Amino acid sequence: MNKKNISIYMIVYAAAIAAIYVVLTLVFAPISYGVMQIRIAEALTILPLFTPAAVPGLFIGCLIANILGGGVMIDVIFGSLATLLGAVFGYLLRFNRWLVPIPAVLSNTLIIPFILFYGYGVKMSIPVMMGYIAVGEIVGCYVLGEMLATVFLKRFPTLFDDPS
Repeated sequence: MNKKNISIYMIVYAAAIAAIYVVLTLVFAPISYGVMQIRIAEALTILPLFTPAAVPGLFIGCLIANILGGGVMIDVIFGSLATLLGAVFGYLLRFNRWLVPIPAVLSNTLIIPFILFYGYGVKMSIPVMMGYIAVGEIVGCYVLGEMLATVFLKRFPTLFDDPS
């Protein structure tokens, strides 16, 4: 397959990942936003293990979900950048599936509480919010993400294979 076709596959994968991220975030909106959040869509942060298309897919999906969810500008920008950081570094750690979610957990734990405090005026200590966000991220990225990875590895072992 030529490079043009590979690029098309990457765009399609990224778009599909972004769309799924948006849908999961909005369908589960009551638990996707706020101090005590569990974004079911964060399970997708395991996808850099399988494809580099997950990096732009996760970023764009988070960006759109934050916009459609009514996020303030600081959330739309920095919340989405937290997801981008997690995806980029997750991709760099793809040699070990257990390491892939760590950057997403850390970037969101360190960035989102400041967004909640300064962007939404949440009057709670930042370290406490970090704890809440960390728990939600661990559930989303590790518990749900690892379940997703296990299904992909067993049921669809060639799903994200290089199309060339």
